[in-house]
Amino acid sequence: MTDTSHLWLFFVLVFGVVLLPGLDMAYVMASALVGGRRAGIAATAGIVAGGVVHVTMGALGIMAVLRLFPAAFNAVLLAGAFYIAWIGISLLRSRAMFGELPAQRLRTQAATFRQGMLTSLLNPKAYLFMLAIFPQFLKPQYGLPWLQAVVLWLIIAITQTVVYGGMALAGDRVRGALATRPATGAVLAKLVGAILLATAFYTAFEGWRMR
Repeated sequence: MTDTSHLWLFFVLVFGVVLLPGLDMAYVMASALVGGRRAGIAATAGIVAGGVVHVTMGALGIMAVLRLFPAAFNAVLLAGAFYIAWIGISLLRSRAMFGELPAQRLRTQAATFRQGMLTSLLNPKAYLFMLAIFPQFLKPQYGLPWLQAVVLWLIIAITQTVVYGGMALAGDRVRGALATRPATGAVLAKLVGAILLATAFYTAFEGWRMR
């Protein structure tokens, strides 16, 4: 990559998008609150890994399919919203306290990582970013296309790691503070479920309306 003057602007845009509340952020916080620091970090790693797929798709031009066929975008939008809603409902229905995981959810760090990656792949905010912003920073005058894609992904990955990793640590501290208060922890677990459910509905409504 011979020209790097545009990278600071890309970082500012990525940082702003990552800070916006959405499915990824909600999943990381829920994972940390329910499973602790390791679960939160595993969720963050899964979301970063999902970003590899997003960048690959953007670099290969597959995002054009979503641009040409809005129904395909809406299908991804609803799939992501339903997935997060399902996690939220499982928390609302569960009688488990913090540190006790429902039978069908986040039983291992590997499962948390996979679910984090799936959450990332079904996150409509990521696709909107790849459609509207990413192509503007992949240009011949900036150097080799594959090298540009790698550098841009590194910026995305580092930003997500810092922001979501920080949220995972914060969620773990909240969880630790509630460890001696099982009743309060159970109530907060249901509150997290309600937040995930609300996030899913809001994402579906706002994303569909934008189309």
